[in-house]
Amino acid sequence: MFAGTVKPPRDAIWSYKVIHAFTSLVKPLFCQLAIEGRENIPATGGCVLTCNHTRGPDFLVVGYLSPRQVYFMVKAELLEANRWLGRFLTYNGCFPIHRGDGDMAAVQHAVELVRGGRVLGMFPEGTRSRSGKLQRGRSGAAFVAIQAQAPIVPVAVVNSEPIFQRANYLSLKRRVCVEARVGKPLPPPTDPNDRRSLRSYTREIMTAIADLLPPALRTQEDAPGDGEPA
Repeated sequence: MFAGTVKPPRDAIWSYKVIHAFTSLVKPLFCQLAIEGRENIPATGGCVLTCNHTRGPDFLVVGYLSPRQVYFMVKAELLEANRWLGRFLTYNGCFPIHRGDGDMAAVQHAVELVRGGRVLGMFPEGTRSRSGKLQRGRSGAAFVAIQAQAPIVPVAVVNSEPIFQRANYLSLKRRVCVEARVGKPLPPPTDPNDRRSLRSYTREIMTAIADLLPPALRTQEDAPGDGEPA
C-alpha cells in the first residue's frame, strides 16, 4: 500500500495540475492517505472509475489518486448554485446531469468522453450512503462502459467522512487515516443492446467494489431507483 504523495496527471490541463499540487501540499493537514492498486488504472484508453459514495469527499480522493485526469458527472444543482464554482468545475472536466429526468444528453456525453480515451469518474450507487455501507448499484456506469466498450475500474474509499470535520483538522492528534483501493479492470459485455448483460454487469461492478471494502461496509442496501440508469 502506497502512502506517499502522487504526481499530477501528465494528461491533465494546467488548472487540474495546480489543484492536484495544492492538494498534495495541504493533504497532511486533513488526512493520511494510503493508496493501493493505483497501477490498475489503464495508462491509455478510456475507462470508467466506479467508486462507493459516502458522505465524505470521495471524488477528491478518486481525482487525486488517478494517474490521469478524471472527468466527473456532477448533479446540475451543484453547478447552478454558484456561477463561479460552476464555471471552475466545468473548466476542470465536470459536466452536469439532471438527476431523475432521464438526462440522456449527459449520459451520451459521458459515453463520448470514454470513447475518446478519457477517464470518467462515476458513483454507481447514485446517492450518498448515510451509513457508509455500500448501497445497491444503478446501471448508469455499466451502461456507459458497455456503450463505449471500455473497462470499469472499481475503487473503494474508506473513512473519508472525517476529512473536513473540525474535530479532525483542528485536532492535535494524528489526522484521520483514509484508505483508497483500486481493483482490476472489468471488461464490458460486447452486446450493447442486451439488457440482461447490463444488469449482470452492474452486479459484477458492485461486487468488485464490495470486495475492496472492509466486511462491515459490504452490505448492498436498497437505494431508491435501484437498477435505473443514473
